[in-house]
Amino acid sequence: MRPNFVNLFFSASVLFLATACFCSADRDGISDSPDVYVDESNTRSSQPNTAAPADANKKKDEGDFKVEHLDVETPRYKEIDRQVKADKLLEFASEKLNRALILPHDIVLRTKDCKEVNAFYDAGDRSVTMCYELMEHFFRTFKSTGAPDAKAYAKMSDAVRFVFLHEIAHALIDQYNLPIAGNEEDAADRCSAYINLKELGDEGVRAVFAAADAFAIESKQTADSKRNMADEHLLKEQRFYNSLCMIYGSNPAKHSNIVSNGYLPKERAVRCQGEYQRAVESWVNLLEPWRKN
Repeated sequence: MRPNFVNLFFSASVLFLATACFCSADRDGISDSPDVYVDESNTRSSQPNTAAPADANKKKDEGDFKVEHLDVETPRYKEIDRQVKADKLLEFASEKLNRALILPHDIVLRTKDCKEVNAFYDAGDRSVTMCYELMEHFFRTFKSTGAPDAKAYAKMSDAVRFVFLHEIAHALIDQYNLPIAGNEEDAADRCSAYINLKELGDEGVRAVFAAADAFAIESKQTADSKRNMADEHLLKEQRFYNSLCMIYGSNPAKHSNIVSNGYLPKERAVRCQGEYQRAVESWVNLLEPWRKN
């Protein structure tokens, strides 16, 4: 595998996440987006402002994002791991995140070889781990469709960005004790989609599309007899349609080809703008007390 592909992920996604997604409360306001419609009469008032100071509801900051480097045992990942450490990618990401978010406890960020294809938040030691095996898996998944190396690497980077934000969502749900009504895995998917689509522009759209593509490819490669119906994650097919629904709902005019080309049924598409708006409103409100500045 090409050793510099990890840079594509961390420099393009983690750092942008830290500096853009969580730093600006103004950008997260629903009325800031031309793709979401609000009743202006509910957001403006001629009455004197008697609200509490903006920081009155802010939480106490008692934790930090920290980095932990573990030894890599798998030979083919050693060069990738060496570059991550040498470039201090995780250290830079944690610094930016610490400037953006209030934490009640420390959260550890790490990359490692996990001996399995995975990425996960561990509530036991409060850590987010991105496994090198997952990055390799995405590359091979996109290669399996006949994509050339360059395209497979690009789509892998985009898909990993989506997964990383999904795991960050799990960490925040746990650390902030957020009230999630429904399936937490679906909520984490929608948090990742919200950040990508609302904050990262075209780059974020590519990330959600890449995740949807991966879900579609993986669903075709999984035999019906091997589907785990008891798993907490939604089926790959459901995650595929949910991802497309979030993209379409963020800007129906721009992404009309998703429906016109038959990827998303019209019966679902008519509800997607509302789904997207509710996801954005929910995550903006849930995270607001934990933002710095």
